[in-house]
Amino acid sequence: MSVFTHTKYTPFQPVHITNRTWPDKEITQAPIWSSVDLRDGNQALVEPMTVEQKKVMFKMLLDVGFKEIEVGFPAASQLDFDFVRWIIEETDIPDDVYIQVLTQARPELIARTYESLKGAKKAIVHVYNSTSKTQREQVFRLDKKGIMDIAVNGAKCVQEHALKHPETEWVFQYSPESFTGTETDYAVEVVNAVAEVWQPTPENKIIINLPATVEVTTPNRFADQIEWFCREVKNRESLIISLHTHNDRGCGVAAAELGLMAGADRIEGTMLGNGERTGNMCIVTMAMNMYSQGVDPQLQLGNMDRIVSVVQSCTQLPVHPRHPYAGELVFTAFSGSHQDAIKKCLDNQTEDKPWDVAYLPIDPRDVGRSYQEVIRVNSQSGKGGIAYSLEQEYGLSLPRWLQVEFSPIIQKFAEEDGGVVTTESMKSLFESTYITGSAPYALGRYELQKDDGDSIRADISSSGSTISITGEGNGTISAFANALAKQFDITMDVTQYSEHALTIGSDSNAIAYIQMNINGDRYNGVAIDADIVSASIQAILATVNQFVVNSNKSNVA
Repeated sequence: MSVFTHTKYTPFQPVHITNRTWPDKEITQAPIWSSVDLRDGNQALVEPMTVEQKKVMFKMLLDVGFKEIEVGFPAASQLDFDFVRWIIEETDIPDDVYIQVLTQARPELIARTYESLKGAKKAIVHVYNSTSKTQREQVFRLDKKGIMDIAVNGAKCVQEHALKHPETEWVFQYSPESFTGTETDYAVEVVNAVAEVWQPTPENKIIINLPATVEVTTPNRFADQIEWFCREVKNRESLIISLHTHNDRGCGVAAAELGLMAGADRIEGTMLGNGERTGNMCIVTMAMNMYSQGVDPQLQLGNMDRIVSVVQSCTQLPVHPRHPYAGELVFTAFSGSHQDAIKKCLDNQTEDKPWDVAYLPIDPRDVGRSYQEVIRVNSQSGKGGIAYSLEQEYGLSLPRWLQVEFSPIIQKFAEEDGGVVTTESMKSLFESTYITGSAPYALGRYELQKDDGDSIRADISSSGSTISITGEGNGTISAFANALAKQFDITMDVTQYSEHALTIGSDSNAIAYIQMNINGDRYNGVAIDADIVSASIQAILATVNQFVVNSNKSNVA
């Protein structure tokens, strides 16, 4: 049996600093952002991203506006190497975007890294070695000089290879890995030695990345480390000080924010916090925190549903419904008093006034959400009773997000009808609300193809006429959504999806539930079919039918 005792742990020893200045600082401008979703985020996945998923993620990161994207550890795996080659050979990388790759400070790995980058226009070579006391003594069994020699020799090797490829604009980055577990004065010594090799200038800076590889103390102590480091390191004006915080204590965003106030210039993280153990610092949260204070984050986060959809589909990880700014429930009020306060504030809010609405730190419309998600009826027993009845009587296992959407519809029906809502009425209302796959457009024949990605050719009919549509994507759902988006000139992103076999009434049918964000509003579709792929496609079409009907656009085709 384990013994829960705190005495085995020793408190973090803070750096001694006087006249600290960071507590009086404010964040008034965005840092340089660097996404590490494709490297640090990817290596933490149970199932690492496929090449196709990486391509989708890379495009989304470009669309969001990242100018620095860490795309892999090419010396560590053939998959990463091939992906870096694909980016360079097949992608039109914008001229102001740097791709970044990671390598350990080992000659053979550095050589392989440069091989992967051949022909790149702009690239950041990120070299690292562990410097913490624990790693020195227990992992590498080297003294301080031995660890410093690894860093210096790695820096020399990086520089030598860069000189062989003058056609590329190189930026060097060094990380004393496990910086938070490294004596801060020793970290300064190692960084000074690396900088001495690279000889940066204010016009040709290098990046010094100070990672909280493991978060070991409170954010204020981390900020002290950063301010002390920035004071003591040589040639500070020629360095870009970068932070890479993890979330072991649940304070990754706070540590990055205070570290920025303490003098850092650059932030590494992942879009929704995926990463080793408890995750990386969430860039969405930190950037939106700035946005809520009137600071331009220099990232385009206005289509949050698309960001969530891409991250979920590429990482196979759910986004928590309470995740700041991105979760499906973060703008939702169940409490009656909260609902009343929100409604009154919204009634008083005008476009020419600063945002000032109770319980809503930002306008949900800014991230592509609408007020339809803000106020919902909270009747837990009602949702549970509806879901239980439909599952017991008809085998419909509604996912929780659809229960939340459907409950107010049932409640409104009950209030207008004035009586008990039977299960037959629930099913009828459910079908008329969500299973609308034949009006005004019905699905005809379709063909799927799988090459490097997925493509679909499908026929949809309306009022006796048939339209052929085609689309491509990362999976059948993505391909069909792409086809409909092109045909109707709309934007479509999957926000939720669920499926299951029907256990009552048929042994062969399956049901698909889907929620789409179409032009900024959410629509739910459901379809039943003997084939789950066909059911999924028809469910998507059901959402478009709702959009067409609600928008009075039955002639958009």
